[in-house]
Amino acid sequence: MSGSSEKHNVGLFVTCLVDLFRPSVGFASVKLLEDNGCLVSVPRAQTCCGQPAHNSGDKKNTQTLAQQTIAALEGFDYVVAPSGSCAGMIKKHYPTLFAENDPWKKRAEDLAAKTHELVSFLTDVLKVKKVEAALEATATYHDSCSGLRELGIKDQPRKLLKSVKGLKVKEASQAEACCGFGGIFSIKYPDISNAIVTTKTDDLESTEANIVLGGDLGCLMNIAGKLKRQSSKLQVRHVAEVLADMTDKPAIGEGEEG
Repeated sequence: MSGSSEKHNVGLFVTCLVDLFRPSVGFASVKLLEDNGCLVSVPRAQTCCGQPAHNSGDKKNTQTLAQQTIAALEGFDYVVAPSGSCAGMIKKHYPTLFAENDPWKKRAEDLAAKTHELVSFLTDVLKVKKVEAALEATATYHDSCSGLRELGIKDQPRKLLKSVKGLKVKEASQAEACCGFGGIFSIKYPDISNAIVTTKTDDLESTEANIVLGGDLGCLMNIAGKLKRQSSKLQVRHVAEVLADMTDKPAIGEGEEG
């Protein structure tokens, strides 16, 4: 439950991967926010945050996508994304896209100041200390690069996972190591990416957990794909699905969503 009775007008930035591959993460995010007193809207005008274009050095298209995102989301009290990388793009990189005399710079800075990753918003802003969820499982948590290094997300998900009835969390020795996805990195350098994710999945398997959790769908899809190729029984889920008590869908990579 939320530590505050104040109603916050929240714009949910769904992210491309959630929208196209794992809508259940979006529904779980809405549930978590509404259960803790937020009025949630999902603007239809939102598209990509521009991160792939930004990482490719395509400044013009990055600016265009950023402007569209800013216009769609700037009217809310807060903007929340179930992704450290997308939240990091808006929060850390949008303000750098525009010149000092460009009116879009101030708008980008204002949006950045009220943008948060989902679990950090729940714990750091709403002061949520526990959730009403249950899952009989042993989980290990993967810290994504963007969430951990850009936004400082480490303890927040673990604090809430402690309140999930029946769930045990067992730390991997390399929980903070990259999974090898890195967006276009995995496409440009597939051999290096595969080597990195192999190290990651071996480390996750060594915990003897039966579920991998994380806060970035790109990382989770990459890990799930490698585990499937290795014929592993280790399941992969977004942390929001567990915290919202919405684990009825097949794990990532195990079936199509309806």
